[in-house]
Amino acid sequence: MTLLGELQVGKQGLGCMGMSQSYGAGVEGESIATIHRALDLGVTLLDTADVYGAGANEELVGRAIKSRRDQVVLATKFALADPDRRPRGDAGYVKQAVEESLRRLGTDHIDLYYQHRVDPDVPIEETVGAMAELVAEGKVRYLGLSEASAETIRRAHAVHPISALQSEWSLWTRDIEAEIAPTCRELGIGIVPFSPLGRGFLTGRVTSVADLAEDDMRRNLPRFAEENFARNTAIVDALRELAAERDVTAGQLALAWVHHQGEHVVPIPGTKRIKYLEENVAAADLELSAEDLRAIEDAAPTVAGDRYSPEFLKLSNR
Repeated sequence: MTLLGELQVGKQGLGCMGMSQSYGAGVEGESIATIHRALDLGVTLLDTADVYGAGANEELVGRAIKSRRDQVVLATKFALADPDRRPRGDAGYVKQAVEESLRRLGTDHIDLYYQHRVDPDVPIEETVGAMAELVAEGKVRYLGLSEASAETIRRAHAVHPISALQSEWSLWTRDIEAEIAPTCRELGIGIVPFSPLGRGFLTGRVTSVADLAEDDMRRNLPRFAEENFARNTAIVDALRELAAERDVTAGQLALAWVHHQGEHVVPIPGTKRIKYLEENVAAADLELSAEDLRAIEDAAPTVAGDRYSPEFLKLSNR
C-alpha cells in the first residue's frame, strides 16, 4: 500500500478513460470484468472524470463498483466538461459538477476529487475553497489537482491539504521532474502519473499509425505523427533489449521505472483488457537497481514531438 497524502491506496491504480473514449470502442462487459479483476489483484484506486465519454465513463465505473464500493478508492475530476473543454474552477461550477458526478457514479462520496485542469481566470484559492467545502459536507474525502504548476500547488495546499497531483509522467514525458515533483515531495503530496506507458507507445504494441482506430485520439498527437513515429520507435527497441534480459516486456520495464520514481508515486496505467491489466500489475513488483534505472533512462534520451497539440499544451502544468 502507498499513501497519497493521508489517503491509503494500492501501489498501482487503474485509469478507466479508455473504456469509454479515446482509444477505440470498448465493450462494457469486458471493461467491468477488468475493473473487478483489478480489485481482486489489490488495485484499489480507480480513476475517471466527468468529461470521459461525456459522463458515460463515470456511469460505467459506478455500475462496476456498485457491489464492491468499500474496496474502491474512487477518484474523479471536474473542470473540462464544458463543450469547448475550457477549464472551469468557479465555486458554483465546482458544486454543480460534484453533484452530477455523484449521481453518475451512484455513490454518496468521492474519495479523491481533482480539478482536471487549472482555470486561468479563477484564483486557485476560490476553486480549492469550494472543494474544501465539499470535504466538510462529506461529499468528498480528499482533494487533488491535475497538471498544476509548482506555484499553483503551493497556493492550493495553503487553502486545504492537497493529497495528490495527477500529471503525465513516463520515460518520454518528464516535465514535472524539475520543479513540480520536488514541490510535491516537500509538501507531502502524492503523485499519480497518468499515461505512464506513453499512451501505449512504450509497450511496443502500436507499430504504426495504421494500427490505430480512425477515432483514436493518438492520431492527433504529435508524437504519433508519421514523421516522429519511427524516431520514437527506437526507444521501444532499446527497451525491448533491456527487457529481454529480465524476461519481461518493454512496457513492464517502462512502468517499473515510474514506480521507482518515489515512495508516494502511484501510476494509473489504463486498459480495458484483463491481459494487459495483469501485465501492468506485475510490473509494480519488478525491482530495479540504480544501474538498471540509468540504462532505462538512456534508452529514451530524446523524444520526437510534443505530447499535445499547442492549444492543449497550454493547459498543462499551469
